Amino acid sequence: MLLIESILGLIALVGAFAFPSLGSRWFEKVERQFKHLARRRTLSVIVVGLLALTLRAALLPVLPIPEPIVHDEFGYLLAADTFGHGRLTNPTHPMWLHFETFSIIQKPTYQCFAQPAQGLILALGQVVAGHPFWGVWLSVGLMCAAICWMLQGWLPPQWALLGGLLAIMRFGTFTYWADSYWGGAMGALGGALVLGALPRIKQSPRVRNALLMGLGLSILATSRPFEGMVLSLPVAVSLFAWMGGGRRPPLRIALRSVVLPLCLVLAALGAGISYYCWRITGNPFELPYQVERQQYAVAPVMLWLPLRPQPAYHNDVFERVYARDEVWAYGTCRTVIGAITKLIRTWKFYLGPVLTLPFLMLILVLPFGFSWNQIRKKTRFLIVTLGIALCAMEAETFYSPHYIGPSTALMLALVMLAMRCIYTWRWRTKRSGLFLTRAIPAICLGLFVLRAVHGPLAGDEFYANAWYQRRPESFGRAAILRELDRQAGKQLVVVRYEPGHNSFEEWVYNEPDIDAAKVVWARELGPPDDQKLLKYFKDRRVWLLEADKHPSQLSPYQSPTNVNSAEVEKIGR
Repeated sequence: MLLIESILGLIALVGAFAFPSLGSRWFEKVERQFKHLARRRTLSVIVVGLLALTLRAALLPVLPIPEPIVHDEFGYLLAADTFGHGRLTNPTHPMWLHFETFSIIQKPTYQCFAQPAQGLILALGQVVAGHPFWGVWLSVGLMCAAICWMLQGWLPPQWALLGGLLAIMRFGTFTYWADSYWGGAMGALGGALVLGALPRIKQSPRVRNALLMGLGLSILATSRPFEGMVLSLPVAVSLFAWMGGGRRPPLRIALRSVVLPLCLVLAALGAGISYYCWRITGNPFELPYQVERQQYAVAPVMLWLPLRPQPAYHNDVFERVYARDEVWAYGTCRTVIGAITKLIRTWKFYLGPVLTLPFLMLILVLPFGFSWNQIRKKTRFLIVTLGIALCAMEAETFYSPHYIGPSTALMLALVMLAMRCIYTWRWRTKRSGLFLTRAIPAICLGLFVLRAVHGPLAGDEFYANAWYQRRPESFGRAAILRELDRQAGKQLVVVRYEPGHNSFEEWVYNEPDIDAAKVVWARELGPPDDQKLLKYFKDRRVWLLEADKHPSQLSPYQSPTNVNSAEVEKIGR
């Protein structure tokens, strides 16, 4: 897929110089209708949001409602189920050692380790529409609409609408943001609201704009707090510089319409997060994520921090992940290769070859009299802000594309500004720049259609590297869970892992109310502990899952005291 995109981009670059008038009549007809819609700003935002929702729903035959696979997905689903039942957290279970798993803390309470925004939007989908996926669906539509709204604050309306449509094709359909419970859209939504509110506050210091910025800051703080803080600092500096400059409104108006609403929102945000932390960790200033790292981690989350002493683990899988795999990742990310790898993955996911074309064209046309004065005013702040965000990304030990999700609208704004700059450029009186700005969205649309028609076109890599990449393959948990749900009565599954178990194929995830669940998953810890578990769940039918057999096998559990007395049944994947 990356090769196809590169070839199409190269063809477009050649065509911009050789055949710049190709398709002009058709494009002109489309552009007239496009500009007519773009001038209606509110309608444009609504259309982008609804189109994103419609397309994702229409793609359900190709991309059906996903089953959770990645560790964080199960954590967010636990949070969603907890919130959906009107609780912030759950009490620690007496048998919690058997339920220890990734992305979830068991003590001092039982809850997801991450910030609550993703869990809240999933809970909304679960409560309103009956399934948490519809929360993912809604978040993607809101993200695309917010990106269009943000771009309207920095660019003419037709470029903002084009950026919103590109957001749908690149981020709103085939990415893991729209095809998993892992998140990404919420951080991008928060970043778009903050960046979109900034120019509007400067142009018109209204309470509405300040409240939208406060809403964006709240989403960032409850989804990607570190990356959100990094994005918000340049915004705060710009806002304070404006308030202290000569173009600011009277101080009374600025305080009443900007400062006071923002302070009220931030105060409510601080109180809400503190209460949430207090209910989960017992400390209003300690996040669940901090508790998880303190209990299990050796590698720090920031590369400048030293390794921590290794804690005592209750199972081999945890020791291998936290004390070996994460330490290896920590060492790798401290190298030049690790830093370059992060940049390449960011480029592949957010830009790719086709959205890099406007920047390549700028480099080509600069020697021919192109003036940076045309773009300097608006791009200076955006480039500096993106540079700060990328530096912060390099300082983190762990990385996935959604980590820098708050800067999604920022990167699209730079793409649109570059396209706007080359739009009027001519090569020997030929409108080469115009051709390229038409070719870029056409290529994106063609790639979108190709991805939809031919299904997965990328490899099965676990970490998403590009917008078109499919999710990891299912390892069979959902199928066995469906089989167990059809069994009469309540079930207990004791999961046995072999020494070389793939830690990303984690089976032990449970509902918020473990004792009331139809199916309970538990780790095998050894005969003494397992006997206590069986005694506690004496009223359940007990199964043994041998996770590392191919396929994974489920059979009636054979107690060490009566190994030969059970009649074995097996349920394959």
